[in-house]
Amino acid sequence: MATSIGPAHTGIARDSKVQIQRFNGLRSSNSLLLNKRLHVFPSPTSNPPVIRAVSTPVKSDTTTETKRSKVEIFKEKSNFIRYPLNEELLTDTPNINEAATQLIKFHGSYQQSNRDERGSKSYSFMLRTKNPCGKVSNKLYLVMDDLADQFGIGTLRLTTRQTFQLHGVLKKDLKTVMSTIIGSMGSTLGACGDLNRNVLAPAAPLTKKEYLFAQETAENIAALLTPQSGFYYDMWVDGERVMSAEPPEVVKVRNDNSHGTNFPDSPEPIYGSQFLPRKFKVAVTVPTDNSVDILTNDVGIVVVSDDNGEPQGFNIYVGGGMGRTHRLETTFARIAEPLGYVPKEDILYAVKAIVVTQRENGRRDDRKYGRMKYLISSWGIEKFRTVVEQYYGKKFEPFRELPEWEFKSYLGWHEQGDGGLFCGLHVDSGRIKGIMKKTLREIIEKYNLNVRITPSQNIVLCDIRRAWRRPITTALAQGGLLHPRYVDPLNLTAMACPALPLCPLAITEAERGIPDILKRVRAVFEKVGLKYNESIVVRVTGCPNGCARPYMAELGFVGDGPNSYQIWLGGTPNQTSLAKCFMNRVKVQELEKVLEPLFYHWKRKRQSKESFGDFTTRLGFEKLQELVDKWEGPVKSSSRYNLKLFTDKETYESMDELAKLQNKNAHQLAMEVIRNFVTSQQNGKSE
Repeated sequence: MATSIGPAHTGIARDSKVQIQRFNGLRSSNSLLLNKRLHVFPSPTSNPPVIRAVSTPVKSDTTTETKRSKVEIFKEKSNFIRYPLNEELLTDTPNINEAATQLIKFHGSYQQSNRDERGSKSYSFMLRTKNPCGKVSNKLYLVMDDLADQFGIGTLRLTTRQTFQLHGVLKKDLKTVMSTIIGSMGSTLGACGDLNRNVLAPAAPLTKKEYLFAQETAENIAALLTPQSGFYYDMWVDGERVMSAEPPEVVKVRNDNSHGTNFPDSPEPIYGSQFLPRKFKVAVTVPTDNSVDILTNDVGIVVVSDDNGEPQGFNIYVGGGMGRTHRLETTFARIAEPLGYVPKEDILYAVKAIVVTQRENGRRDDRKYGRMKYLISSWGIEKFRTVVEQYYGKKFEPFRELPEWEFKSYLGWHEQGDGGLFCGLHVDSGRIKGIMKKTLREIIEKYNLNVRITPSQNIVLCDIRRAWRRPITTALAQGGLLHPRYVDPLNLTAMACPALPLCPLAITEAERGIPDILKRVRAVFEKVGLKYNESIVVRVTGCPNGCARPYMAELGFVGDGPNSYQIWLGGTPNQTSLAKCFMNRVKVQELEKVLEPLFYHWKRKRQSKESFGDFTTRLGFEKLQELVDKWEGPVKSSSRYNLKLFTDKETYESMDELAKLQNKNAHQLAMEVIRNFVTSQQNGKSE
């Protein structure tokens, strides 16, 4: 199949220092599957077309070839993600070739090797499931637990996108593991690769109308954007599809081509043979509930209800994404921005239009710039909205006002609203292993519980009868799964990616390093006088790709060398602000030199109820750097009495300046002044 790609133009992003090549979509020269391609939009440097109405885009008449990434060529030659993976899986080697390594991602797997081992590489595969809303049936959980022991490394990993990861599967066992998951009504299809990933939604099994509607919408979006060409089932279950019936509205929207969104003759009507330029992430939630990190997604969708709690439509955010590349300022983390509002019956059409806009215009020449956030950053939201409206067939309505966002963990015991209970359990870095794994299996199996995975790497046990609460609580405690009140608050909001030893992209530790980092943060808290119940959001990744979303943390550690991290500051507890890089190449053994002065001054100079992230933003990095550079340790009281000498900041700073002239601190000088005054008064009386 000969596929030509539209011309590349140089687009200037909003930052005048940043210039990024613009890729303007796919176009076919002689392919039956692609000969009804859509409009290739010109770059911003040319005169934009006048849009008189919302209608099907007009096809651009160009045959200019442009550079494509190697992965785009692999996809084109793969017969819809089959070849050469199908042949590579039959060989006796423990690994697969480069093309197959890229293709197996679409099937939900990554090839890895153990980087702790020296000598020849020890290959294995990581499998990632796809669980919209984080929903996991009782049967599937028990199957995944078994597979981890029989074919994996004996652990299950809960991910930041509400899925399982199963590490250590050998190539010879892939088909057995995949077919077992499929036979248990699970799937790994599209959990990785250049297509829509797992769709997030609040994990709480609440029976509130807006929550149920958000979860139903997430499941429908997941179904709409699931590949249709059968490559997954051909590979792992010999073509036998094991699928539940799709809602008729999903089928209707997928097949609708009223506005030129589809490849009419293709087995992939939305994706075509090339799928998307890069991964695509969607989250759905309700107002106030930011358990899903809504602004970090390509598309963030929020249910909007009337005064009676009846869902009416959706606000849509677009353009979020975490991945970046070190020392390349043209790559960046970005939070999503408002696109508009749509009535509830139009949400699938709107999502499809956004996907098609990215499919046609996202860059395919350089994968570093393939995410939709770069398209929106280059075009601007107004142009992006206009193009999406052409595929949607309508104008977006104005964005509806929303209340403040809150981070909700759903840890501990809660009412579901139907008479049942659910229990959210904290799992450090999402790693289920050892006695915890055994205990969870016993409880889930004994009480026939369904579970849900949260976007914070935790697990929720659902549909618990009231009579079961006490025995379940006892069993959980015996397995080390404690009520959140008994877990360090720092751990409750912390996240880390797996990183070493299996992730090929990791530069340094994350999951294996975060326990020590959190203990040291706690020790610094205690040293500077911060209370135990005070906490901050800490996230750690072993590379800049941002899987644990460190760029939204109040304190983010991003691996930038062996035992070395960038330190990012400025996120907020409700995950609505983007952090910024404060320092580079901080060695792990020197973290206290940075953290001590920051926490010390936060305790003493913060405003009422000011979070650490807001404090660092208010002071600014120049002032923070000055505090770090001049740090000589906490001021130690020269008195055994706990006296508060300064009632205002100005008095303290004036005294501090005078004290420095005498090589003293403010407290020492103040005590000296007070003693002298008291002595003089006593002497005056004696005279």
